[in-house]
Amino acid sequence: MPVISPEIANHLQHSSMIRRMFEAGIALKKEHGADKVCDFSLGNPDLPAPAAVVKAMHDLAMRSGEPLFFGYMPNGGYPWAREALAEYLSKEQSIKLSGHDVILTCGAAGGLNALFKAILAPGDEVLAPAPYFVEYGFYVSNHQGVFKAVASLPLTFQLDLEAIAAAITSKTRAIIINTPHNPTGQVYDADSLKKLSALLTRKSAEYGRPIFLVSDEPYRFLTFDGIKVPALLPLYEYAVVAGSFSKSLGLAGERIGYLAMSPHMPGRERLEAALMMTNRILGFVNPPAVGQHLMAAALGSQVDASIYLSRRDAMAKALKDAGISFAMPQGAFYFFPQAPGGDDKTFVARLVDEIILAVPGSGFGLSGHFRLAFCVDEAVIHRAAAGFARAAKACRG
Repeated sequence: MPVISPEIANHLQHSSMIRRMFEAGIALKKEHGADKVCDFSLGNPDLPAPAAVVKAMHDLAMRSGEPLFFGYMPNGGYPWAREALAEYLSKEQSIKLSGHDVILTCGAAGGLNALFKAILAPGDEVLAPAPYFVEYGFYVSNHQGVFKAVASLPLTFQLDLEAIAAAITSKTRAIIINTPHNPTGQVYDADSLKKLSALLTRKSAEYGRPIFLVSDEPYRFLTFDGIKVPALLPLYEYAVVAGSFSKSLGLAGERIGYLAMSPHMPGRERLEAALMMTNRILGFVNPPAVGQHLMAAALGSQVDASIYLSRRDAMAKALKDAGISFAMPQGAFYFFPQAPGGDDKTFVARLVDEIILAVPGSGFGLSGHFRLAFCVDEAVIHRAAAGFARAAKACRG
């Protein structure tokens, strides 16, 4: 007799290749030793938290005996923490936000689930450019929505606005984008976002209901070569930005994130109330108390991004020396190169023979590529260089 639902049984069968490769890495490390395995499978930020977080933790420890210090709070977070984040995001997004425009959540993932619960009716569609972060599909199906991938422009992975326009129907409720992008490391330019916003304005009017533009931005702080992530909230009245401090402050396990809504959104107060409720009824109840204190104390601080730049350049050299084609990442800590021989699963399997772990591009909705996360010590990248070259040569035949 089955003990789990058919939906979850299907999810388990087609679960994230990222996690599968991560688990394979655990087995390889047991067999060969952790210092021999080059694991680029999981985007687990490895840099220490900045000094502001360390100081805040010490200060919190001194206050931890206060009554109700770790007690319940409003479902959207402490009002003072929402106001502090709104002030910070006002500068980042080039638009004046109040605490009512910001909801604190259990990571960006919790925020996206709260948002989809609030806006989706059964059968509503959510579009995403491919390749995409695979969990988006699960988040949408959690709330009876239908996830649909739309092709990006080849090689550059920028938005294909014609493809998006063709994919929008009366069932389209939202488009989710991710910039800087996981898995490609690309940043969507301001002109594309303006055109996308104009397209959604027209389509919302055509179908008589808003199509939300959701931008998932946990890597906003991490860009290279002078590239900046454009502010989205001033461009479109039904824009929502999701973010977190997992990468920027090294707090991935603390699960502190947020949703920021355009202050010009018609019905924004109604959505705020809905998000407060969905944050609660999905079982999150409220964002982490400790995480809110750390976030507020460390706003404006971040991990040392120059370390990621050095790692990016080291990985680029290793891939170039191996004759592997790629688009240089503009942000985040991922490469999404073309798989030598064309078959991403075959190439990733060949990398395992070299004790190198990567993730097939088909796990992100685009075969023929593979993802490498360079949030590892630079020595690991150098150690993998020869293995990349051998695997590439073997797969080319």
